[in-house]
Amino acid sequence: MQIYVVWAGDTVWNIARAFNSSVTDIVEANALPQPENLVVGQALVIPIQGMYYFVQPGDSLWIIGQRLGIDFRELARINNINPDAPLSVGLRLYIPARPRANAVSNAYFEVTGARPSQALLDDARLAAPYLTYFSPFSYQVRADGTLAPPPTADIASIARSYGNSLMMAVTNIRNGQFSGELAREILTNPTVRSALIDNIILEANTAGIYSDIHFDFEFIPADLKGAYIEFIREAAQRIRAEGYQISVALAPKTSDEQAGQWYEAHDYGALGNIVDFVVIMTYEWGYSGGPAMPVSPIGPVEQVLRYAISRMPANKILMGQNLYGYDWTLPFVQGSFARAVSPQTSINIARENGVEISYDTRAQAPHFRYTDADGRTHEVWFEDARSIQAKFDLVKRLWLRGISYWKIGFPFPQNWLLLGDNFNIARY
Repeated sequence: MQIYVVWAGDTVWNIARAFNSSVTDIVEANALPQPENLVVGQALVIPIQGMYYFVQPGDSLWIIGQRLGIDFRELARINNINPDAPLSVGLRLYIPARPRANAVSNAYFEVTGARPSQALLDDARLAAPYLTYFSPFSYQVRADGTLAPPPTADIASIARSYGNSLMMAVTNIRNGQFSGELAREILTNPTVRSALIDNIILEANTAGIYSDIHFDFEFIPADLKGAYIEFIREAAQRIRAEGYQISVALAPKTSDEQAGQWYEAHDYGALGNIVDFVVIMTYEWGYSGGPAMPVSPIGPVEQVLRYAISRMPANKILMGQNLYGYDWTLPFVQGSFARAVSPQTSINIARENGVEISYDTRAQAPHFRYTDADGRTHEVWFEDARSIQAKFDLVKRLWLRGISYWKIGFPFPQNWLLLGDNFNIARY
């Protein structure tokens, strides 16, 4: 799979010719709404086996081989060139596809309303061939230990058609928000805790569609850290006895002592060693209610993951990955909120406003600014083929279990193609 960044004057036709592809394949792979109107700085995926590299000033076969993970003599053999001869700038070299790593992948599926929209279902079907799990979001716990279930019929049907497993996501959401008080009502009452586990098992057995029970309890008061550990320990024993795996979602932290209600009750070491795997929510550095910045900059993401693998086995960790970005109005005003946008919508905004897309190599994130019809400046940070490939490289470098996406409904076709190009996705 080739990633190509559009330059001024590029057309889909000349890009296809340069990479021995076709206009149709490139348009379909990138879901291009206006193929004749590419955006400068837009990252395209070219659906070919392997990739091509164009020699840059100062390159040698050894340098290229080191950068791309291939022996320079093999590179010379494949391209039928003398390994000792200098390279001409602009020379096209073929780089064969690297072996795929093994990975588990998950995507949360949230319905707002009684039924999912057709667009949401279409996005789920696009993602399904590349996923181990879908996670219907969510079963909301009540103070008496009963559950308020989400609509699941449509996503269960898609999962059956594509061979996906389902995770039963259980949350402490009340009135649309994660509730620390609800967590307290559950965790401090042994009778309610036991009833909740009973009801989770009953629902899973009755539904007959789940392979994993996934606890996403957030904003738990710090004084309940021990109670949450004991609850998960009890749940794990009983859930495994019924034949299910158990997993938890964890806030992104970098130390045992990290302050803040999102972090303090999530004990990476204790929880990570109880459950079968974890989802670490490595996103929301840039968030709707804060100033404009990357949502999941690569440096902070890696810092969290390196702390995590110091507390639990790397093969238990799914790296969380946002499928969304944000469109902020500038200057940022406390109390204002950015609009969530998909990668495809972000590119369309850049096209409609005639602006180029820039790329922050330190954060590994694309971004741009534009001025709206009312004269207000906006700043958009989102994901593209380059940023997601950087995350896949991180998953492989740290030998993680895989990746978990929040959430279906933000179209990003390049992501799924690259996921399939990088990994053999596990199916259970």
